[in-house]
Amino acid sequence: MSFKSILFLFLMFLIGGATVAAMDHEMKHNSPMTDERISLNLPPMMKQHQLANMRNHVDAVRRIIAAIGKDDFDGASKIASQELGLTEEMKQMCNRFENKNFREMGLAFHESGDQLAKTLKTGNVQESLQALNVTMGQCVSCHATFRQ
Repeated sequence: MSFKSILFLFLMFLIGGATVAAMDHEMKHNSPMTDERISLNLPPMMKQHQLANMRNHVDAVRRIIAAIGKDDFDGASKIASQELGLTEEMKQMCNRFENKNFREMGLAFHESGDQLAKTLKTGNVQESLQALNVTMGQCVSCHATFRQ
């Protein structure tokens, strides 16, 4: 199977997984206007900072996929490590959150970024996509549980 075929299937899996998670979340509620996810009750400045971080994470995933498409696994690994991994800065940021479950999910996300970086170093496309799926699964799980 070609890289493009694998990448297409992976992206469809991600989109399908996010859709299924969203549908599952919606089915648990009586009204489409009800959002029973847990609010983090962040002050406006911290909320904007957190949202910017998450947008940066999504962009990092986009750049990782682009690097894999160019067979640049070292570059993809560097992005995963520096922008998704559990850097000291990210560890400190996660530990500032009062909600224990959110804090643990954030740390688990960044740890999955470190594992993704290690897997990308191997240059194995299938294992790399599986590791990326684990990292994206962390995103979907957290967004299904919490809201800003």
